[in-house]
Amino acid sequence: MQTQQNKFDLIIIGGGPIGIACALEAKKKNLSYLILEKGCLVNSLYHYPTNMTFFSTSEKLELDNIPFISNNPKPGKREALEYYRRIATNNRININLFEKVTKVSSDSGDYHKVTTGKAEYISDNVIVATGFYDIPNYLEVPGEDLPKVSHYYNDPHYYATQKTLVVGASNSAVDAALEIYRKGGDVTMIVRKPEIGERVKYWVRPDIINRIEEGSIKAYFNSSLKEIRDTEVVIDTPEGEDVLDNDFVLLLTGYRPNFEFLKNMGIDLSEDGRKIPEYNEDTMETNVPGIFLAGVICGGVETHKWFIENSRIHAKLIMDHISSKTKVS
Repeated sequence: MQTQQNKFDLIIIGGGPIGIACALEAKKKNLSYLILEKGCLVNSLYHYPTNMTFFSTSEKLELDNIPFISNNPKPGKREALEYYRRIATNNRININLFEKVTKVSSDSGDYHKVTTGKAEYISDNVIVATGFYDIPNYLEVPGEDLPKVSHYYNDPHYYATQKTLVVGASNSAVDAALEIYRKGGDVTMIVRKPEIGERVKYWVRPDIINRIEEGSIKAYFNSSLKEIRDTEVVIDTPEGEDVLDNDFVLLLTGYRPNFEFLKNMGIDLSEDGRKIPEYNEDTMETNVPGIFLAGVICGGVETHKWFIENSRIHAKLIMDHISSKTKVS
C-alpha cells in the first residue's frame, strides 16, 4: 500500500559518492528525495582493498565544495570512508541502507514505481547511480568456482607465504601483486597483453615493471589461464601449456554494471559491444522519460571512462533539469 511517506520527487538508486552528490543537489532545489542503497554507505568503496590509494587527489573527490583533508595528496580508502560518511551524517542525507531495489516500473507514464525487498515507492524521477563493482568479469574457465578463487582482493596478509596467481594487469591486479609480494607471498601474474597496462597508476607502474624484471614477481605475458585445479593451475603461454603449483587465484579482470537491471527498466544499450546506455549528455536523462543515469554506469563496459572526479557534474545537470520541469508543471 502506497502512503504519502513513500512518494518522492526523486529516488536515487545507489548510495555511493555520486548518489550522495545527487542528494546534496536535490536538497538545494528543495526536492523531496530518497537514496536506496543495497549495502552500507558507499558500499563499493567499503569493499575496495584495505590499502587502496585513489588515483585522484583529494580535491578531485570533493562533493559540493566540502573540503576533503587527507594526510597525503592522494587519499586512501579509510580517509574516503570518513569523508563521505561525515557528509552523509552532517547533512542528514535521507538514505535507506541495506535495502536493495529489485524493480523499477514506469507503466503509468506519470510516475515510476520502485520496488525493494522491504517496500514500494513512487517517484516522479529516478536516478540510477549504481556503479559497476558488484559483477565481476568471469573468465568461465574450469575451476573458477573453487574455494581458493576470488574475484575480489582485500588484504595481503591472507596470502603471506602462499603461491598466489594474479590474473590481470589493471590497477587492482598490480596493487594486489605488489602488496602480496611485500608481505611474503609467492606471486605470479598472468597478463593477456604484452606488457603492464598503460592506465596503471603512474607512480605504481615502474614499481611492478622493476619487480618483474628482477624476478621478485613472476609474470607470463601474452598468456591466459586455461584451468584451475585444487593445487595447481594450467596456463597457455606463447611457448605452450604450463602447469604451476598454486594455493590461491585472484581473478582481477575487472567488473561491469548490471545491464539486465537497466534493460528491465526499458533503457536502451548500444549494440556495438560497449553496451553504453542511451542518455542525453546535457540532462543525463535516458530514453525512458524521468529516469536518469549518474556516474560510471554511463560508460557501459568502458568502466575506466567515468569516475568520481569527472562525474560529480552529473548531479547538477540532473537536478537543474528536474527542477526546471517541476517549475513548468
